[in-house]
Amino acid sequence: MILYQGTVYDDSKQKELIQSLKEDCYQTLSLMKKIEAKDVIEACDQIAKKVRNGDYNETILPSLATLDIPFEQFEHYISMFEKDALEKKVKTELGEDYQNLSDIEDSKRKIMPLGILFHIAAGNVDALPAYSVVEGLLAGNINILKLPSGDNGLSVQLLKELIDIEPKLKDFIYVFDVPSTEIETLKIFAGMSDGIVVWGGDAAVSAARQMAPIDAKVIAWGHKLSFAYATPDAKDEDLAGLAHHICETNQLLCSSCQGIFVDTDDRKALDLFAKRFFDIFLKVSKEHKQVSIGMRGKNTITLYFENLESHQSHKTIFHQDGVSVIACDDQKLELSMLFRNVWVKRLNRNEIVKVVKPHKNHLQTAGLLCGQNDVFDLTGKLLQAGLIRITKPKDMARFYVGETHDGTYALREYTKIVEFID
Repeated sequence: MILYQGTVYDDSKQKELIQSLKEDCYQTLSLMKKIEAKDVIEACDQIAKKVRNGDYNETILPSLATLDIPFEQFEHYISMFEKDALEKKVKTELGEDYQNLSDIEDSKRKIMPLGILFHIAAGNVDALPAYSVVEGLLAGNINILKLPSGDNGLSVQLLKELIDIEPKLKDFIYVFDVPSTEIETLKIFAGMSDGIVVWGGDAAVSAARQMAPIDAKVIAWGHKLSFAYATPDAKDEDLAGLAHHICETNQLLCSSCQGIFVDTDDRKALDLFAKRFFDIFLKVSKEHKQVSIGMRGKNTITLYFENLESHQSHKTIFHQDGVSVIACDDQKLELSMLFRNVWVKRLNRNEIVKVVKPHKNHLQTAGLLCGQNDVFDLTGKLLQAGLIRITKPKDMARFYVGETHDGTYALREYTKIVEFID
């Protein structure tokens, strides 16, 4: 499905439309057409109200059920599109008085959009592709969106609705359902863009850099690793909060907990902690929708072989009803098996920087489980190691208006400051 200047086309029109895309985008720039953030915000706010009223339930509810996302959590995503949130976002990221920059000597200054943004979206959050375009619109850019594989039509539906509400946006939104294997087509999009916004893992970011011309800015929102850090005496309440977080996200988000580092050198203490967390985790998991049979089957096979090798690997494995906690001897920060399978490893607080820092730009969130007296020390060490967010365990995946994307503001990445004579 293609969205081109406000009209939805079948994919059979792709070649024809791509041939005219550059000329149409350049025409918008030549005519100095502009969009105001306030118009984008008003249109988004109307859509958010429609979502809350259930207008898109036919598309949204099946996706929420498939991903086991509670509607309360989805309502939090909706709030990102509401007027108050977007107004706060613009002021936070660009400044309270961003439209009136002070002069430098005899030169005027102002913030302008980069021009044309090419968004390569990931598919681990349903509203993400549309939200990425909204961020580009708030900065005033023309936006070309490559849909992620498996997109259920929600992105086109939301963006088409946005144009219907505010027709001025039609020349600033283009959506194509192009497979990642069509490299030459993607190079066309990249070649005409001032910025390439890529969401995804190292392979996606690397591919984007390879196709990007030397004069295009690559803005990478890459996959990140997040984990929990706990003292052995962490409260059961915090462990339950962490378990709920893991079940709600199924460890699929950049902010999802993959495993737990425990502040100890004692292997016996590690195993006791792992068993205590497993018992809580198993109980909490039963309050959530079960993981799909396919994923449970895959992980069951993996765990079977882990058990066979446990006498050599020195791993202690707790496994039942699709939930597992594996206590390991190593200190490697790594992706888990996902879908409610967690590793637990020893990491003395004095070794946090040495072990975690080498992962630098892959780090995002740490959920902290400790007493109040340890918060300052452990937070400092985790931040020095390169973590960007330190949260309560239950809040690892929460998003607040005004937060950064991985340590930087998107709207600043999508704009530039120009100087000119009056």
